[in-house]
Amino acid sequence: MARDPSTELIHHPYQPPAGFGAPQVAVHKASTVYFSDVAAMRARDWRHKTGYTYGLHGTPTTFTLEARIAALEGAAHCALVPSGLAAIGLVNQALLSQGDELLLPANVYGPSGELARHELARWGITHRLYDPMDPGALPGLIGPKTRLIWLEAPGSVTMEFPDLPELARIAHAQGVTTALDNTWGAGLAFNGFDLGADVVMQALTKFPSGGGDVLMGSVCTRDAALHERIHLTHMRLGLGVAANDAELLLRSLATIGLRYAAQDASARALALWLQARPEVARVLHPALEASPGHAHWRAHCSQAAGLFSVLFDARFSVAQVDAFVDGLKLFRIGFSWAGPVSLVVPYDIAQLRPGQAWQGHLVRFSVGFEAVADLQADLAQAMARAFVG
Repeated sequence: MARDPSTELIHHPYQPPAGFGAPQVAVHKASTVYFSDVAAMRARDWRHKTGYTYGLHGTPTTFTLEARIAALEGAAHCALVPSGLAAIGLVNQALLSQGDELLLPANVYGPSGELARHELARWGITHRLYDPMDPGALPGLIGPKTRLIWLEAPGSVTMEFPDLPELARIAHAQGVTTALDNTWGAGLAFNGFDLGADVVMQALTKFPSGGGDVLMGSVCTRDAALHERIHLTHMRLGLGVAANDAELLLRSLATIGLRYAAQDASARALALWLQARPEVARVLHPALEASPGHAHWRAHCSQAAGLFSVLFDARFSVAQVDAFVDGLKLFRIGFSWAGPVSLVVPYDIAQLRPGQAWQGHLVRFSVGFEAVADLQADLAQAMARAFVG
């Protein structure tokens, strides 16, 4: 019996020929995944990526992206989540329980600290801050309830580069797991696992995307048991990423090395130029000798990201620094970094690092792909207008 055309369109038997190859990975979108029969449905195990069960548990597109991010980080396993902060949250929820303690670096990424102060605290998980530039003080902070220590390299905004191997050694000596935020390093400047991290996360929003148009994060591990804890929590929380976002990441990954190197070179040129300006008290960039932790960066890194901060001289007012930022034409005011457009954000250093003796007014720069000469001219004209007198 002939079927209605609407039914025929839904159940049309045509299958395209196999063997199609192209530079870009196919985009597979699905919530429902078909099984050939009941036995096949019952035999499939979503945990091991040997088949497909439901869109939230992965498609060929997301499996491919996970494999490539794992390769970038030098890992064996990867889980994708909707943002970098979601990656931090996933690690915390997978590895911490009520009554546990978490240690965070004093220069921690702000939202990570907020997560610990609010959600984790409500769940009965306590936290303390440690000075990442003073490994000798870390053993005294690790207690019987300490289960996880977060590492950042470099520190958020103030850009201190810690002795990662020593921090990890101290943690492991007392049986504590370490998790590294490797967004700045992007799997290119150094290998987080080789320097002692047990878990490495990235905000794929930054360098892997490179376009300023995708939000995504990753959590990578080498240890199968650790990955299983994270993977099960990932499933229970219902975390997933959109196929089109995965497509954009896959397309961008091919050029990440070129982009990282180009932004590194431009940022270093501008940082050196700013370091010689009379308006500037200090430039915070791990590749500069005067930046905190430069020796650790030099010992372990081959590159540096296109990101640095500047402390303008304390003789200038906050209003003058704000006028400088407002006066920039090519640097746009906005959060995030690693995209094609250069960005700038002023920070209140006293609020950001309370109790520390930072002098001056801090401004963070993310260098895009504009010509260095044009960016330098933009900085010069804005300083000339704002810092008069």
